[in-house]
Formats: sequence, C-alpha cells, structure tokens
Amino acid sequence: MSVVATAMFLVAMTGVTLVVRQQRDLADPLQPAVPVPHHRYQERFLSYDDHVRFGGLGGSSPPDLDPNGQQQQHYYHYTHSKRQAAQEEGPAPSAADIEEARIRRSLYDSSSYVPRYINATGWLRIEESSPAAANPVGSSIDHEKRDYVRQMMVHAWSNYKLYAWGKNELRPLSKRGHSNSIFGSFDLGATIVDGLDTLYLMGLHKEFDEGREWVERKFTLDNVDAELSVFETNIRFIGGFLTCYAFTGDRMFLEKARYVADKLLPAFQTPTGIPYALVNVHNGVSKNYGWASGGSSILSEFGTLHMEFAYLSDITGDSVYRERVQTIRAVLKDIEKPKGLYPNYLNPKTGKWGQQHMSLGALGDSFYEYLLKAWIQSGQEDWEAREMYDDAMQAIIKHMVRNTPSGLTYVSDMKFDRLEHKMDHLACFAGGLFGLGGTSLNNQYSQQYMEIGEGLTNTCHESYIRTYTRLGPESFRFNDGVEAKALKAQEKYYILRPETFESYFIMWRLTHDQKYRDWGWDAVQALEKHCRTPTGYTGLKNVYLTEPVKDDVQQSFFLAETLKYLYLLFSDDSLLPLDDWVFNTEAHPLPVKDRNPLYRPAAGSSSP
Repeated sequence: MSVVATAMFLVAMTGVTLVVRQQRDLADPLQPAVPVPHHRYQERFLSYDDHVRFGGLGGSSPPDLDPNGQQQQHYYHYTHSKRQAAQEEGPAPSAADIEEARIRRSLYDSSSYVPRYINATGWLRIEESSPAAANPVGSSIDHEKRDYVRQMMVHAWSNYKLYAWGKNELRPLSKRGHSNSIFGSFDLGATIVDGLDTLYLMGLHKEFDEGREWVERKFTLDNVDAELSVFETNIRFIGGFLTCYAFTGDRMFLEKARYVADKLLPAFQTPTGIPYALVNVHNGVSKNYGWASGGSSILSEFGTLHMEFAYLSDITGDSVYRERVQTIRAVLKDIEKPKGLYPNYLNPKTGKWGQQHMSLGALGDSFYEYLLKAWIQSGQEDWEAREMYDDAMQAIIKHMVRNTPSGLTYVSDMKFDRLEHKMDHLACFAGGLFGLGGTSLNNQYSQQYMEIGEGLTNTCHESYIRTYTRLGPESFRFNDGVEAKALKAQEKYYILRPETFESYFIMWRLTHDQKYRDWGWDAVQALEKHCRTPTGYTGLKNVYLTEPVKDDVQQSFFLAETLKYLYLLFSDDSLLPLDDWVFNTEAHPLPVKDRNPLYRPAAGSSSP
C-alpha cells in the first residue's frame, strides 16, 4: 500500500485560477478493500436481462493543521490569467495493443514524468490556499470522506486502464472490455471521455494527461460503420469534450466536440426538425427505434441536446448547432399538450404525439432538466425555457406528484390518464431539479418546488434503505400497501446509477442539511461492500438479496456521474459553484454564460 503525502499542485488554464486541495491515494488501486463473496439509454426501459453493516474505512490521514494547531480550511476561487491556445474477449494482444502499452509506460510510468499543467500557460491553475479571513458559508470540506471517494475513482480508473484501455467500458469480473455496451464493440474509449473531467476535478492529473493523449491520438468515428445513439453520443462525448475544453482551454477538445456534433447532424434531417434516435456516423443514414410508438422519437432524447449544441455554437461561432435545437424548442413550444403534459413519443415526420405515456423517469426525464438548465446556462436570459419549465412542472405537480399515507412524496408515470404509482430510479434526479427550480428564481412556485424537491429526495433515500444492500432498485412502487419498494424481478437491479446522489449533492448545496452528506456516506459504504471487486466496480442484479449476483459491468457513467457527485457532496461549495456551472445530464459541468470566464464565446458569436 502506498500513501502519497498531501501536496499542492498547479494547473494553468485559460481565464481562471481554481484552488483545490490535493488528496491522498488511500490504497493501492488494485488491492481489494472488500472481500469478493447495456445500453445506457435502453436500460431505461428494458428488463434486466437486456443489460447485461459498515465499519470504519481506515487509512485516512490527520487533518491539515496550521501553526497554531487549528485545522486549516481550504477554498476555491477564480482569477483571470492570460489565454493561450485490456483486452477484448477472445484474441490475444495485438502488436498495436502492445505498442500502445509501451508508449503509455514510457510516457507516464517514468519517474521523470511531469504533468502538462506544470509548465503550461492558459490552463486551469489548481493550488491550495488557506484564507486569513473567516471562512464563507459552505466552505467545509469533509476531507476523509472526499478523499475516500477519490480513492474509489483511482480504483475504477486503474482497473479500466489495466484490463480495458480504449474500450468503452470494463467488465471487472471478466477482466476485459464490455463489447455489448450502447456503443458496441468499437473502441471509442467511452470511459476515458466520460471520466476525464472527474479525474481533473480530483487532481488526478497524470491520469487526465494519459486520457487526453489517448483522445488526441486514438479517438475517431471514421471507422465506425454502425448506428450510434444521438442522445448518448451527445451527452457523453460532446458533453465530455466541452467540459474538458472549459476546464483547460485546450482546443483539441473543442475540435473533437465539433467533429462528433457534425457526425450527428444528419439525424436532424426530418420534416419537423425533430431528430431521429440513431444515426450511422459513416453514411449519415438515420432512423428511430422500431419499438418506439410507431417510429416516434423519444422526448428525453431529442429534448436533451440543447445545452451542448447551444454552447458549441457560442464557442465556435457556427450557428448551425443552435439552430437545430431551437427548431426542436419551437416545435415543443407550439404543439398542443394534453393537460399541459408532454408525452414521451413524438413522430418526427408528422409532428404528432405518439402513445400517451408521460414520465419524469425513463423516456421523459432529462427533457425537463434541460428546460431549467438551458435558462441557467444562458445567464438566465432564455426566458422561453424557464417559462416552459414552470408550465411543465405545474402540470406534473397537478397530475403526477402524489403523497403516500405515511407522507412519502413520489412522481408517478402516467399512461392514458391512469397513474401507475411507480417511480423510476432515473426520476430520482428530480429532487435536485425541483430544488434548483425553487432557488434559482424567487417566484410564486419557489416554496412549493423546494418542498417537493426535499420530499422526492427523501423518498429516493427510503428506496435505498429499504433494501438489504442499501442501494436503490431500478424502479419502485406505491400501491397495495407497498411504499418505495420494487415488486417485479426486472425492477430490482442496480447498475451503479447516480441520480439519487445527484439530488443529495444539489440539496446539500442548497440547504447545507447534514443529512444529505450522511445519506451519501451511507451509499459510499454500500457501494464498497457490495459493488467493489478487486478489479473495479459492478452493478447488482437484485438489491434485496444478502448475496446479490454481480452484473460484471463498470458503467462509464459511474466515473462520470456517480463518483463525481459523491466527491462534490463532500467538497466545498466553491468547487463548481452552482451560480457559475450547470451540469449536463451526464454530470459534465458547463460554464454559465456572462458569469463564468471559462465560457469563452467566439468573437462575434451571439445568442437569440
């Protein structure tokens, strides 16, 4: 076991200085801490088979003390600076794989390695500081817990690097890449792109540099003659690249984001401008899923493009990306909405709704998220988005939000005017969504939004603690005397999902109620006990069993979202302050326009 002393580190970045405390490596990433006893979007609606008691953690170090023996506080601040531009299943390692490993060892395993940021200018500079003045509200860092989450990231990344480098995801038990992921067997490095910004925030700059170098040399869609999900490619790849560009000012990331976005544009060539779900990035041929209500597009897919595409237009000066998502916005604004609600299916050829199924979980979720966040991202100038958000939330509150006899608040799916009294794990982000809606604008809905946000977050926590593993099921029900519990076998799995922890993080930032940190720490211990293996993290097939079967998939969003939100939960409020940053639905933070100097609009760019 190696222990690295707490140290200061610097990273230069265009426009900003961010002060961060470097954490310790608590354990050898390949040393097991706990004995070992599919598709991202499609897992929103397919059955599990279509996817593939806590003691002290120990190993923590004492707090930093000042010369007077008092614990030092750490904070984050921004100042301006000058801008300047494993193996897949079956075959043995190829010559190219061996050469790739040799290059990585020579570059990053040498004692002479120096991170890019040390001598670079125009990058985010990260350093440690201890202000003499009184600490601002929200400045507390729970060092031990945050450091432990960082060690979890090291464990997940190191094993992905060892067994699945360049693949999309890791199968930790099989010790190979996951070829049945949403991106198939093409080596797109989804875990690398998804995890880069988390590495950067945690001060894992050697790992970040290694991932960046892979992206520069290896990432391409030119050899992909297959259909990719427009939604997933946008939130993971475009979103991930845009955040890395914001953090670093490195134009390589901007060029990659634009390259991927251009590959998706053919999907928008429909009579209404509502894009298809799938696009062949080799020939541009696009289509929808055959099962999706008579060839319809899905609300949470075509409604979750606005933030990335609008930002891309602003920083490139090319209006085409914003124009595409503004067309989607116009269609949704003008269309007649049953009871003020948005059904989950819309036909891109006719512009008419499909099956009357409404949900704040699977098939609907992130559309509502992006209405609020597009307004926040615009510097609160996009009032059309805010008004659409408030109107939609009021309809959902009236028709879909309910309370149980014991006082649990939940948001139910609705089909053909009938409530199903079922809530998805995916809908557990809504606690934070309502909370943000209630605090970002003081209007007649603010108190109502906060009360519902707190209630939904509590209900999702209840769905966790009512299982043996203390991890939440994929969906849970409220009927026949059952509250917050899964009843069907295909509802009982957990695939390392982040939504509940997202709400813990947001509600902690908004209220500083200690219970959200306590709930998050309980979840960390549950992940360590049941999901950690010597070679990475894996989901569970039944969270109610004492010995749940593991699904053998370390999802890329575990690194992008789950660990990021838990790390931020135990960090200072000024690390990615919510006034300056807004998270896309894959937890990639994007800068807020006119508030955050990292927004970096292109010369002459403007927003409507």
